[in-house]
Amino acid sequence: MIDFEFQPFKFDGICQTVALTLCPLIGTFDGIEPLCYSRNVEAAGILIFQPATLIMNIIAMCMTGIMIYHVKTKYTAVGRKEIAMFFQLYLVSTFLEMLLVTNIIPTASKLYPYFTAVHLGLISALLWCLLINGFVGFQFAEDGTPVSLWFMRLSTLGVFVVVGFLAIATFLNIGPFTYTRPTELWVIYFILNGTMLLVYTVSQVFLVAYTLDDRWPLGDIAFGVLFYLTGLITVYIFSVTICDQMKHYLDGLFFGTMFNLLSVMMIYKYWDSITKEDLEYSIDQRITTWELEALLKDEERYKVQPQY
Repeated sequence: MIDFEFQPFKFDGICQTVALTLCPLIGTFDGIEPLCYSRNVEAAGILIFQPATLIMNIIAMCMTGIMIYHVKTKYTAVGRKEIAMFFQLYLVSTFLEMLLVTNIIPTASKLYPYFTAVHLGLISALLWCLLINGFVGFQFAEDGTPVSLWFMRLSTLGVFVVVGFLAIATFLNIGPFTYTRPTELWVIYFILNGTMLLVYTVSQVFLVAYTLDDRWPLGDIAFGVLFYLTGLITVYIFSVTICDQMKHYLDGLFFGTMFNLLSVMMIYKYWDSITKEDLEYSIDQRITTWELEALLKDEERYKVQPQY
């Protein structure tokens, strides 16, 4: 059974299927509620929404921290600083999403629209950062240089500010923007963000096919796309069905978060597979005591004794 009703430039059918962070702020004064959602739990006097998704978000943040650490240890890898920024943005956006969907920041709070606007801005900034990372391999500017890094930082900041402003203007009915017709947010959320992902994917397929000898990274791209599309289908089409079948213990948001994490992990695996670290200039500071002792013993063994 398919529960999703597609409505161009409207979030009504989407928000009735899955509880996105912006759904309580658009459509009507009270927002739009999903037809079925994960049951809530009470912890330390706080009503926690989406407890399973909360756990998955924590796992996602831990895995992202591990990926950032491994990226930073590849001292001479191409695009190391640029891709690290992508994972850092993903970490922050995941943390903020966790606060919003779990009611740690209540929907009735006056701060909720502002945090949601920041979250939407982070999503678009994250995808823009990924898109720019896709062109690092084409050497439009030498990676790691101020030109490359500051272009990425400033352009990403620009996308974040513009999308965040449009979001808060829509939520608060500022100027021509209104929460009853959030057309601009729909275009950004689906068309603009989707286009950035599509361009990144196509550019990486071209990069691997025409500039690299190894074709195995195409498998990483394929699995990343598969995980991402599976997450979209789970969230936007089968969320209500999953919620009913799981007796309200889980819904599509849990599986969407999980598959998004898997797609981000495939981005890391793809980047790792196409970057080669120059070991000649790598610095290994993990010299252990037993290695030093072995070197000293060898020196003593081959030391020339004075002749009398």
